[in-house]
Amino acid sequence: MVDSPRASSSSSSLSPPRSYLIFMRIMSKRRTWVCLFVAVYAILLSSSWNFLRSVLSWYKLQYTSSPSPSRIPAVYASVVLGAVFGAMSMVAAAAVAVPAVMVIWISVVVLLAFFGKSRRDLVVEARKITREVFGFVFKVLLKEGNVVAAVCAILGYFLLIRKDFDSI
Repeated sequence: MVDSPRASSSSSSLSPPRSYLIFMRIMSKRRTWVCLFVAVYAILLSSSWNFLRSVLSWYKLQYTSSPSPSRIPAVYASVVLGAVFGAMSMVAAAAVAVPAVMVIWISVVVLLAFFGKSRRDLVVEARKITREVFGFVFKVLLKEGNVVAAVCAILGYFLLIRKDFDSI
């Protein structure tokens, strides 16, 4: 009889807390993830828009305050804007790519299991596949982000210079 309270307390301590169960129930819903996705992107877009406005106001201040206008502030502003939009494009591409990569990875591992690989070989192959896939995705994301950053920087520079020449 002395052992029975201990057994019941140990079994109750093994069950997860109620708050954890509620949290897991909420997070298992698709609409929760959609709302989180939209909220994160709204925050990113809002902060990048505010950052864009602050960089452009800094550039306007630099351009109007100097007696002889220099192109250095335009270069700086365009590089900063390109970097921001390049990073934003990499985040957006990663948000789309990660679920797709996970589906592909699961499919490949399941196919390997159907072809009779042992569990040990399956784990080794899955680790190799994971390393290769995420390395490839990272390289593609970095390349695309750099392309977007370069295009935005060049476009931003020429737009800033054109705006300056139009105001003269």
